[in-house]
Amino acid sequence: MEEPYDPSRDRSPAITLRPLTLTDPLRWLLLGWRDFTRAPAIGLFYGGCFMLMGWALLWVFEASPAYVLALSGGFLLMGPFLCLGMYRVSQRLENGEPPGFAESLLAWQARTGQLAIFGVVLLVLEMLWARATLVVFAVTFDGLPDFKGSLLALVSGENLTFLITWLALGALFATLIYAVSVVSMPMILHRRTDAITAGLTSMRLVLTQTGVMLVWAVMITLLVVLALLPWFAGLLVVGPVLGHASWHAYRAAVAD
Repeated sequence: MEEPYDPSRDRSPAITLRPLTLTDPLRWLLLGWRDFTRAPAIGLFYGGCFMLMGWALLWVFEASPAYVLALSGGFLLMGPFLCLGMYRVSQRLENGEPPGFAESLLAWQARTGQLAIFGVVLLVLEMLWARATLVVFAVTFDGLPDFKGSLLALVSGENLTFLITWLALGALFATLIYAVSVVSMPMILHRRTDAITAGLTSMRLVLTQTGVMLVWAVMITLLVVLALLPWFAGLLVVGPVLGHASWHAYRAAVAD
């Protein structure tokens, strides 16, 4: 059960962020791989969930192409929640304790209220992204294009302005979601802080150590894109490894 929120616990010194180096993201990735190999069965379960999300996204693309870019943010929206189980596994391994599958599934129960608040924030951003994407499609085309039409629209030189606007809009919302959530979820789980403090700390990390966090974002993006190529099968491994690595990113960036 979630512990009741006690405001008196917030009367502590401001949360300290540790200085990071450009090589740290690679170290987080290696630590994530180590955790995955120490609990592969749990990792593969969550990787399978990521793969199913990819198949669902492909189905949506065939049915409603206009929603694709926004719904691709579902990986950014659902990813941190799926990774809660992996955060718990990494936490147990860090403490020298054996991880449990059931415990990873129920990790959210310890912080239900604050995780729900944070989830609402991400959901609002996702809905704004979806609405903005529909507006761009509606302004550019006479009605929403079908699957074939959307592919032709993306490669047509006549729609270069649309393509730039579409991608810029996606980059804006993806960056915002990344900045708010990059260390928020493991922080809520580990420190038992409130959702607002966790989100602001995450944004402060991105704003004060932009170079390192940009490298980390690029690494995540490249690995996810490569994992999508063989019918999303790569997510079986890439998903859990990035989940474990995100825990180590939080532990490296936010001081105890």
